Amino acid sequence: MTVRAILDAKGHDVLTLGPNETLSDAIRTLAERRIGALVVTNGDRKIVGILSERDIVRVMAREGAAALDLPVRSAMTPKVRICNENHTVNEVMEIMTEGRFRHLPVEKDGLLHGIVSIGDVVKRRIEDVEREAEEIRAYIATA
Repeated sequence: MTVRAILDAKGHDVLTLGPNETLSDAIRTLAERRIGALVVTNGDRKIVGILSERDIVRVMAREGAAALDLPVRSAMTPKVRICNENHTVNEVMEIMTEGRFRHLPVEKDGLLHGIVSIGDVVKRRIEDVEREAEEIRAYIATA
């Protein structure tokens, strides 16, 4: 199973924001859309960072309520780990586990092409395991 299969099922839509938008705007979007991260782009779908709930908590702990007026670039993670459509579910799980993050942007031709979350990856992995178990049961039943 590859990232391409995940994106084919869930779509390529990704919520983004610019590095000069405020953390207050980002928090509002995260809450309204019930998501855990936003990819930061310069408007051309070139990834310049990622902003997660954890990033926001860190800057809020440091700056207090004043953090709400700070630009996203002051809280985002600028070195973004990415994957492409050919990465397998197991490879993506490994990247997420090593980096201790839950969202992985998908890049194609240097531009943002989608995003996978740990939920997407776990769902696919469970589907794979259930399918394999059913194939084994069918094999045993016909043997």
